Amino acid sequence: MQQVVIATKNKGKAKDFEALFTPLGFEVVTMFEVAPDMEIKETGTTFEENAILKAETLSSALGKLVIADDSGLAVDALGGEPGVYSARYAGDHDDEANIVKVLEKLEGVPEAKRTARFCCALAIAGPNMETFTVFGTCEGVILTEKRGTNGFGYDPIFYVPELGRAMAELTPEEKGAISHRGNAIRKLAEELPNLLK
Repeated sequence: MQQVVIATKNKGKAKDFEALFTPLGFEVVTMFEVAPDMEIKETGTTFEENAILKAETLSSALGKLVIADDSGLAVDALGGEPGVYSARYAGDHDDEANIVKVLEKLEGVPEAKRTARFCCALAIAGPNMETFTVFGTCEGVILTEKRGTNGFGYDPIFYVPELGRAMAELTPEEKGAISHRGNAIRKLAEELPNLLK
């Protein structure tokens, strides 16, 4: 069975890709299983650049098909911040501190100007293939306080107007149907048969 490596050590992210690749006859594995000690510096200035960097670096090291994602939050009133620095906006991967920093920076900003989007760039790289990227977004508004206990990252302060709830108040199924990663994965699914010819 051919393997596709997801450039993450996060098992939750891998599950999203299993649904896509298992029916196509691929075994989905994470970096954690095949290259646990490998660190890839994210030096790109856009989500796409970081996703490509991760996918190509890992693919050339392993000689396998690799999918990498880079995702984060872009707040309009903050000029697109935290952007590519979403995970380390207030330090190193501290969700709580990141949320506090965004809320502090938006203090006094009216609801109409608190628009934001979650962004996800996916890159797929492999031996003898040209690297391919897709981009997915999910539009929302930044709340003034946290709501809900599901999800991770900025989900508790990201309000989804079409559903009338914060991202952290959604079930995994509801989130998958509208999320930035879900949208990017669906775009990738459409292109996969051509890419894997």
